[in-house]
Order: sequence, then structure tokens, then C-alpha cells
Amino acid sequence: MANPYFGEVALTFDGKTLPMRLSLGALAELESEMKEDSLLSLVQRFENGSFKTADIIDLLFAGLRGAGWDGTKDDLMRADLQGGPLQAAKLAAVLLQRSFGAGDVADSGGEPA
Repeated sequence: MANPYFGEVALTFDGKTLPMRLSLGALAELESEMKEDSLLSLVQRFENGSFKTADIIDLLFAGLRGAGWDGTKDDLMRADLQGGPLQAAKLAAVLLQRSFGAGDVADSGGEPA
């Protein structure tokens, strides 16, 4: 189970629920993968709703890696995500929120609606 007080979010795919967390190493990997100058631009895209599908995948992958998952990005892209693309986008946004300390983690009970 994911612990929201540690910045974790649970992702369920292929029948397994795994935690995601944006560790410092995961953030560094994410930043190097991005086509932007900084993570701030990614956060801003989520805040204004102009994020891309690739942003969602990159965030989820970084979160899984930060929590110790050893799968590949291809594994994630082929996975059957519970809740589909909309839930994936919500989880990516919650992961960003928890990682950068915005908002109250107790209000969502550990999982987005």
C-alpha cells in the first residue's frame, strides 16, 4: 500500500498494485528524459492542463523507478492500467502534488477519486 505521507501513490496495472515515489534519483532521471529545461515546466503543464501523454508515461515510470520497480518504460507502455488513461493522468498529477508538497495528502485518503 502506498503511503501518501512519504509522497507515494499506488498504481495498479496488470493485476498488481505498486507504489510510486519521486525520489531524488527518479527526479534526476525524469529531468534528463524531458525535452524541457526544468521540472517546473512539467509541473506547470499539469497545472494548466496542457500535459501530453508522454508526460504521463514519463511521470509514472519515474515514480515506479523511485519506489524500486525494475521494469522498463516499454513494460509500462504495454501494461493494462486500471482505470485507463484518465486514471493514469490523475495519478501522475497526484504524484507531482505529493512530491512537491502542494496540498493536503489527507484529503484524498491516499488515492485519487
